[in-house]
Amino acid sequence: MVMGRRPGVPRSSWPIAATDLAGLAGQLVAAMARVPFRQPWSGDGNLPHNLAVAVTRETIQSFMGYSSSLPIDEFRSVEMVLDDLCGVVLPPLARGLGVTQQAASVAGVPGIWYRPGDGAVRGTVLYLHGGGYVATSPRMYGLFAAWLCRQTRLEIFVADLRLAPEYPFPAGLEDAVVVLEALLVAGVDPSRLFVAGDSSGGGLAASLMYSMARTRHQPIAGVVLFSPEVDLLLDEPSMTDNAALDILPWNIPTSAYLHGRSPASAPVDALDQDLSGWPPTFVCFGQDEMFRDSIRRFVGNLMRSGVDTCSLEEPGMFHVFPILMPWADASRRASRSLAAFVDGHLPDADRVRARVDPHGPVGSPAGPGPTGPGPAQMVSSKSMNGDGGR
Repeated sequence: MVMGRRPGVPRSSWPIAATDLAGLAGQLVAAMARVPFRQPWSGDGNLPHNLAVAVTRETIQSFMGYSSSLPIDEFRSVEMVLDDLCGVVLPPLARGLGVTQQAASVAGVPGIWYRPGDGAVRGTVLYLHGGGYVATSPRMYGLFAAWLCRQTRLEIFVADLRLAPEYPFPAGLEDAVVVLEALLVAGVDPSRLFVAGDSSGGGLAASLMYSMARTRHQPIAGVVLFSPEVDLLLDEPSMTDNAALDILPWNIPTSAYLHGRSPASAPVDALDQDLSGWPPTFVCFGQDEMFRDSIRRFVGNLMRSGVDTCSLEEPGMFHVFPILMPWADASRRASRSLAAFVDGHLPDADRVRARVDPHGPVGSPAGPGPTGPGPAQMVSSKSMNGDGGR
């Protein structure tokens, strides 16, 4: 359930929520009006691609900036409305992709299962959603989770984690730990189990791996990360260098989640963790995102630690671009690379390539899409010819 519907979480009155939604609509209109003055035709891609990037960047920046300025009770009320809207719009799209949805709970943690409609499941994913540790819900990830399910033929549980500021660290990590342990106790084969996450969910996945290393869990099949927030110090050069290029607000909040804990402490800072025990890891991020430098350092640490690593850095793309621009060429490359990664890290007897949509990720039009700024920089520690990597 979205945070606003949890017992004890404050919410604003409906007149205030309606006023806030009107204000949000005004902000988005203003964002669209600013686009022509941002020179949207400039960039390394063609005009449709550059325009799509400019519109997405401007609207998401405005959405995040406005939402984060609201008092928490008003924020939760607006979030509830958006969650309800996603609950109406996204399920039919998921069904159109041949993916079923089922609200459920694992070890008392609510969430949504996304499964191939034909029942042909090759493995399981525990997905930890992003949202800066304070926002979003499993229903808001309906289309992206359905795409992941379709591309990989894996069943996906998007956990509805407790979020800050109502539940600061380590509440979300505790939820992730109990879900993972419950899946293993229920008989999920660890050689077919992946942990995935985007943005703050990627950072939480790193915290989960840190916790697993200290409890000596049986190794899982792999970790999949999209633009992971692996460093909460936020002091890398790309934080300022890419502030005008990314979709994130310039003042990324972390205090509500950390609640007094040092951002450099190992459980929340993957850059200072011992990564030698990590399972095979896939990392996808954009060259223009604010987290770029910390993710590059993280990937380098994985490789130096001997972890089977596949890293995809897309030029001209921003934070979590496969979620926000699924039709882009960059997202299609990420789709193909992810399918190959998953296929290469399932047990030998089941290395049958997942069905990949020839037109790319969810939302892609038939045929070639807008041309982006050229191929990604692919870095890998191994070949994908039978033993993982790329």
